[in-house]
Amino acid sequence: MAAKKAYESFSKSLIEDVHKWGCMKQTGVSLRYMMEFGSDPSDRNLLLSGQFLHKELPIRIARRAIELGTLPYGLSEKPAVLKVRDWYIDSFRDMRNFPEIKDINDEKEFTQMIKAIKLRHNNVVPTMALGVQQLKKGMDPKIDYEDLGEIHQFLDRFYMSRIGIRMLIGQHVELHKPNPPPHVVGYIHTKMSPVEVARNASEIARGICLREYGSAPEIVIYGDPSFTFPYVPTHLQLMVFELVKNSLRAVQERFMDSDKVAPPVRIIVAEGIEDVTIKISDEGGGIPRKGLPKIFTYLYSTAKYPLEEYPDLGMDDRVTMAGYGYGIPISRLYAQYFGGDLQVISMEGYGTDAYLHLSRLGDSKEPLP
Repeated sequence: MAAKKAYESFSKSLIEDVHKWGCMKQTGVSLRYMMEFGSDPSDRNLLLSGQFLHKELPIRIARRAIELGTLPYGLSEKPAVLKVRDWYIDSFRDMRNFPEIKDINDEKEFTQMIKAIKLRHNNVVPTMALGVQQLKKGMDPKIDYEDLGEIHQFLDRFYMSRIGIRMLIGQHVELHKPNPPPHVVGYIHTKMSPVEVARNASEIARGICLREYGSAPEIVIYGDPSFTFPYVPTHLQLMVFELVKNSLRAVQERFMDSDKVAPPVRIIVAEGIEDVTIKISDEGGGIPRKGLPKIFTYLYSTAKYPLEEYPDLGMDDRVTMAGYGYGIPISRLYAQYFGGDLQVISMEGYGTDAYLHLSRLGDSKEPLP
């Protein structure tokens, strides 16, 4: 009940303000715009960016706060979800209480505040996952979770919006760093090598596999390491890490007790005119066709360690996603955020191919749920 009381302790005028701002129109920005605007982090540009975020972030945060209070099947009443809703309302209040940004000193103070907001929301993904588990515990086990479409759609919108909010805050904060490395504009690397990022991400995933099983399949990467394009390396790292980790686990478990040598996981990076595509192929036995839609849902997890065992883990998203079955759906959202996509094709009895499409043009605006 403590979580419920916390929500009720917000003033009526604050809740009315949340509803007013939640009805306002959001403004999307493209990767290209972020890159061009951020390439000159002058005081004037930082001031403009701060003023834009001062108006834009409360709209996005208010929309999510409203939606968190109107979820079906009693999900809004779960303690973990109430906790997340309180974080969103606290952040909305902080934004609205901050006065108009008139000069660079105001902007610096504002930047410190949004940095704190980003920190406050660090554990939103595992906390929402806990809320979904709390819901599942109280539901009839005969219910087919694919039927809970409203919850899947809500979580897609919610996490997509979160990616956008964190990208805008992170980009603004990073632009304040003095002497950035060459080709780095905030979170964006204007000459990112997808082969290099895939290599780093797959080495981390292989390290986890080695630690868990004592051995790990080889990883072979095909592609030109000198090919580069503008993208957000942390996003790509997270997506490749998740996909490779799943492939390694499938192959490892299939060949663990076999006399045969485990076949390698193959990563192919192809450069097209519109898209850069990364294919991750494994021979881990595949997924039955009936089970394929489930891999993109949030209510289905083969997680070994249920979240309630560790409700207070202070981890970043990538580590948290490692065990709770959220890796694939959230990776697809990261791909879609800048106009790409993720497709998974499986041959039951053989293996799985994941196709990660990244838009090379960078001119599609953020999806605004």
